[in-house]
Amino acid sequence: MAAIQKRRALVRVPGGRRLHEYVNLYINGRNPMMFTIVRGGSLDDLCLLRVAPAVLDLDGVVVADCNASSDYVRFADARRGLQLVDRDEVFAQYWTHPGDPIAAMRHKSRMCAEVLVPDRVEPKYVVGAYVGSSAASRRLASEAPSLDVTPDEYKFFS
Repeated sequence: MAAIQKRRALVRVPGGRRLHEYVNLYINGRNPMMFTIVRGGSLDDLCLLRVAPAVLDLDGVVVADCNASSDYVRFADARRGLQLVDRDEVFAQYWTHPGDPIAAMRHKSRMCAEVLVPDRVEPKYVVGAYVGSSAASRRLASEAPSLDVTPDEYKFFS
């Protein structure tokens, strides 16, 4: 989404690097961004990669306690950053708060908490993938036969 990428391009992470110089890994892949993607496309074309927690031990990894382009984001190194993340909100089933649009906006941002890995994530850290359809499972299995593919409709709002 061009507007989102334009906003993210302006963000500098503490330490001076631009946000686009990191691989962004959502702590919870079932989040408002996934909801938007699912509603705009086909489940047959999507997968959600599982990345080993060991990426948190890599040099320069930063955690954002909410969407990294939020005006209210807090950044910290991996160890301290995970302590900032509100697990109950990040892993909640829904981010809606009927009658309270401010709470909904804040919760939506928190569900998009991120782990930021400088430059790239080595393939050895990709340990599997979730898919939301049997067609996606077949397709991914044919393209990456050694990857552990797990069907999980919940993660894709199905």
